[in-house]
Amino acid sequence: MSTTSTNRRIVLASRPSGEPGPDNFRIEDVPLPQAGPGEVLLRNRFLSLDPYMRGRMDDARSYSPPIGIGEVMEGRTVAEVLESHHPDLAPGDWVFAPLGGWQTHAVADGASLTRRLDPQDALPPSTALGVYGMPGFTAYAGLHEIGKPQPGETLVVAAASGPVGATVAQLAKRQGLRVVAIAGGPEKVRYLREELGVDAALDHRADDFAGQLRAAVPDGIDIYFENVGGKVFDAVLPLLNDFARIPVCGTIATYNRRGELPPGPDRTPALLSQILRQRLTVRGFIQRDFIRLYPEFLREMGHWLREGTIRYREHVIDGLEHAPQALVELLRGGNFGKVVVRIDPWPRKRVHP
Repeated sequence: MSTTSTNRRIVLASRPSGEPGPDNFRIEDVPLPQAGPGEVLLRNRFLSLDPYMRGRMDDARSYSPPIGIGEVMEGRTVAEVLESHHPDLAPGDWVFAPLGGWQTHAVADGASLTRRLDPQDALPPSTALGVYGMPGFTAYAGLHEIGKPQPGETLVVAAASGPVGATVAQLAKRQGLRVVAIAGGPEKVRYLREELGVDAALDHRADDFAGQLRAAVPDGIDIYFENVGGKVFDAVLPLLNDFARIPVCGTIATYNRRGELPPGPDRTPALLSQILRQRLTVRGFIQRDFIRLYPEFLREMGHWLREGTIRYREHVIDGLEHAPQALVELLRGGNFGKVVVRIDPWPRKRVHP
């Protein structure tokens, strides 16, 4: 049984117009939830922050329903079982919780907690929220199923120091592609070049970014893994080869401007014409579209991480109360690596840089 009687949680207080702010969130202390038959009481240890959360704050049609006003903010967690009414789980077990949420405690159906974690493993359990979880699988599945990489081709990936982009870049290098990685700021560019070993690393904030990109892809672009949109997409479009593939994972540059038309003339007819003329493949996807690949991903990624051939970086925030501002900074590009909120301290191994 838990000795704690209070659950601290962060709920959606109002829907943002543009960039989220403190008034859109509310911290509440409520009684600890009670686990029923087949359920477990969880103590959330790590919370994942991801760009998709901004979309859930809007009351708009999407691939998942929006968060309701007054409801707990959605989020995946790594959690410890405190109390169990499920035969396969016991107090002290660590699990990946798909619906743990922005709170210190949660009740979950034990049958939904199928991924066990070992806090003493060489891989920190927080990696189940990043490179060894949804972002890593997004990179793995999108590149494999939509990108269809072939040795010798050129791949460009934006937001390349984040958990999806960095994984895409490394997987593509493993498969013999020329990789051009794009990020914001000299520190991130240096990391991509010196630690991840990409062929070219570019700063999208540079005044001559479009010219630098053109020079970096003398043979054109065969795969563009889209995480950003905006001016990066504008620079990529003229450089695409015939039959290029574009897995569309996210468009973070537009997340705070939903419903607004972009400045300038309507470029949709020109884009559609280019898609037709060059026989481009442009496909949006959600990682669960390819869930059949998940066991293969866990097996292969676990091997690569343990042997050190896939590297990762985590941006750790201490304290649940800092999650709202951390999400704002994430949407601004202020993070460096996978953003994870450590809800409370615990003895752990050092996270890989």
